[in-house]
Amino acid sequence: MQGAEGSIPSCSTILIFVMNSMPRSNQWIPALLCGFLSAFGAGQLAQAAVVHVIELDNQIISPVTQQYITQALDRAEADSAECLVLILDTPGGLLESTRAIVKRIMNAQVPVVVYIAPSGARAGSAGVFITMAAHIAAMAPSTNIGAAHPVMAGGNQPEPSGAMADKILNDTVAWITTIARTRHRNEAWAADAVTQSFSITQDDAVRQRIVDLQANNLEELLAKLDGWPVEISGGTQTLTTAGAQVVRLPMTPRQQFLAVITNPNIAYLLMLLGTLGLVFEFTHPGFGFPGIAGLICLLLALYAFQALPVNYAGLALMGLGLVLLIAEVKVAGLGLLAVGGVVALTLGSLMLVDPAQGFGISLRLILPVVLGISAIILFLLRLVMRAQRQPAMTGAQTLIGARGTAETDLAPAGQVFLQGELWSALATSPVRKGEAVTIVGIEGLTLRVEPASPVHKEH
Repeated sequence: MQGAEGSIPSCSTILIFVMNSMPRSNQWIPALLCGFLSAFGAGQLAQAAVVHVIELDNQIISPVTQQYITQALDRAEADSAECLVLILDTPGGLLESTRAIVKRIMNAQVPVVVYIAPSGARAGSAGVFITMAAHIAAMAPSTNIGAAHPVMAGGNQPEPSGAMADKILNDTVAWITTIARTRHRNEAWAADAVTQSFSITQDDAVRQRIVDLQANNLEELLAKLDGWPVEISGGTQTLTTAGAQVVRLPMTPRQQFLAVITNPNIAYLLMLLGTLGLVFEFTHPGFGFPGIAGLICLLLALYAFQALPVNYAGLALMGLGLVLLIAEVKVAGLGLLAVGGVVALTLGSLMLVDPAQGFGISLRLILPVVLGISAIILFLLRLVMRAQRQPAMTGAQTLIGARGTAETDLAPAGQVFLQGELWSALATSPVRKGEAVTIVGIEGLTLRVEPASPVHKEH
């Protein structure tokens, strides 16, 4: 666009120079040519509509996605974009982040189009509110929307019940009903999506006025949106999206990293790897790296769990499983404690994140991870216990139990010859010079000895 704008004064300068250099009878030729080029450049400027596109690909609605969407809207407004298209595929997320996103969309200065795509995508839970808040909502074939019952995610507080649960539910119903009324969408279905977790496919969603249209891909969507009137806070705007320039705005590397760790499977792996790192550090002190890496993994897992509906019972079962695995090594429970630990870890993993909200941890991941982690922990702990049970191989402690000879009478103090050296010694009972003694203790550089038991020879 800047090049097109700069071509007009450049053409005028050239025109003056050329016309002054040509005979008067032929001066109409460059004038006509420059006029044509200027008109072409102006036409190009008039057609330079820009559509910004962002995408949430199976990502949880969290502070990270909230920041991503907010920054994209700021950029679209600053660039005077024709509209912002949000390609959405999400199982849901945090209610507070959803409220912030909805509030920003409702007050946007550019039209926001939420497109549930590609085929197989869904707008669950928090995604329903975001779709309802959009100026235009569209769905690709084989997609669905619904199941918006509020869940207190995060694990930092228990799930509400009784009057508090009713209060949250009624507030959420009123909120989504107001959004649907503002965008002229099906209020009754919106309320049912919250109270009864209704879900619906794209064909029924269009027929019941939950979304506005269906499109197979982004190109078809932009073609159908061309000429569509949209009510924004500044008035009514007619979209010009046919042939518009598409500008995709990906997440920053920081946002991509934080979005990845909020995946339930990744958060689960981080938690177990963090636990394994700390176990290794405690059983093999001095390495440093396993403990530091484990602590970092645990902190990242705790951050991710703030965006997930974590179950306290699942966490408790996983903790019980670890305790049983440790007890198996110390108590020698003939394998029963180890089996109980594996079962508790597996059940806790299945219950850790509520699968009914679309956040479940994959069973294909749980089984090999639990078995692998259990085997590693048992192996490390057995190494530690075996090392503790072995007699000392170096230092003064290796002398305990050794046999020496009294160099002097021990009554009770004297000297003992042991392993080629003379030691000061204290005897528990009198010992005569030349008699054998057994070392029973060490105090500084003084041995504590007792008369050695006689060695019986077979005849």
